[in-house]
Amino acid sequence: MPHAYRAGPRNADAALPSVVWWRGFGSKQLTDLIEESLTSNLDIAAAVARIVQADAQARISGAPLLPAVDLNGSAVRSRSSQSTGSGGGASERNSFSASLSASYEIDFWGKNRATLRAAEELAAASRFDREVIALTTVVTVANTYFQVLSAQDRLRFGRDNIAAALRVYNLIDERFKVGTASALDTAQQESVVNSQRAQLPPLEQAFRQSIATLAVLIGRTPEHVAIRGGSMDQIALPPVTPGLPSDLLGQRPDIRDAEAQLASANANVEAARAAFFPSITLTGDGGYQSNALRILFRPESAFFNLAAGLTQPIFDGLRLQGLLDLQRGRQDELLQNYRRAVINGFADVERALIAVQQTALRERLQREVVRSSRRAFEISETRLREGAVDLITVLNTQLSLFQAQDNLAQAQLARAQAVVSLFQALGGGWTMPRGKEKVAAAP
Repeated sequence: MPHAYRAGPRNADAALPSVVWWRGFGSKQLTDLIEESLTSNLDIAAAVARIVQADAQARISGAPLLPAVDLNGSAVRSRSSQSTGSGGGASERNSFSASLSASYEIDFWGKNRATLRAAEELAAASRFDREVIALTTVVTVANTYFQVLSAQDRLRFGRDNIAAALRVYNLIDERFKVGTASALDTAQQESVVNSQRAQLPPLEQAFRQSIATLAVLIGRTPEHVAIRGGSMDQIALPPVTPGLPSDLLGQRPDIRDAEAQLASANANVEAARAAFFPSITLTGDGGYQSNALRILFRPESAFFNLAAGLTQPIFDGLRLQGLLDLQRGRQDELLQNYRRAVINGFADVERALIAVQQTALRERLQREVVRSSRRAFEISETRLREGAVDLITVLNTQLSLFQAQDNLAQAQLARAQAVVSLFQALGGGWTMPRGKEKVAAAP
């Protein structure tokens, strides 16, 4: 277990993320979308249905620990054939019975208890799986919403760039009319304008497709979803600190899911091992039986049967040994999956911390690039009006500004998504409720 994250702060008392961490971005529309997805997303609904199935399976697995009791009743009227009757005449008879039968397998070796425990752990794993799906859904909604905002920012930059390129084109066209610019200059600037216009359709496509993706995430059709959007500049980036690495084992539902799967496999190995020992079964049957209904429940009509049975496997073609080896192999597989989940958890946090640091640096530097590029373009445009600069310089400053603005929009998106990834890596603020902590037994 690492003592601290290499890329994280050294403060061991850092606060864990809030359960409603998405509210820290300061966007009401984002909050509404995420909270609607938690109640309407169909993947989450399917995960809830799997919880119901797992709980039912646990009840089924626990049934052998209790006796099976059946109530039996019958009423029969029969008539023998006159042709085959010994007395030459037909005879009719009535038969009535009412009884209770019970059977119970003594779980002396713990096989049934282990089977129940395995099913209960799978039911717990299904709940962790639901939390994993919910967290993934929330993260996907946040990232997709940020993609909508980023596409809107890039569309605005693109339209502003077209307007700026048209201004330069008009200046060059005026100079061309008075003979101070060539047709080549005009064609070059016209190419810049058309290039900027050609960049808008892909951005519009990304914008609309992201809205359609959001619609699916909140369980609606795209026709019934309207996203106002806005700008990435309106998004606040909440601070998030990772805390101690040891806290991660209880913060991430996927790790708890893998742990519950391993605990279930441990119980299955127990059950497979217990199957080698004798099976002891008690059965009982008692009630009343009579040919006349009026005397059915008299003491002389009572009957009972009690039996005890023992079955010891002797030779089954190594079937039981094969089942035990199968469960041991499954146990070892899930043990490695659990170890991998833990290591991946630490790596996810480390990668997210690095991404948060580097994307913040990238955004800050890119803002400086935009600032200097805008200043260079404004100076070149002014000089062009004065006729004191050549067209090549203007073209270069234009393209530098256009590219810098687009890169800034992408840098803002990358930083916001890095913060979201850090929340996801930390388990999204989810923690195991008190009183439900379980530790998987080592095989």
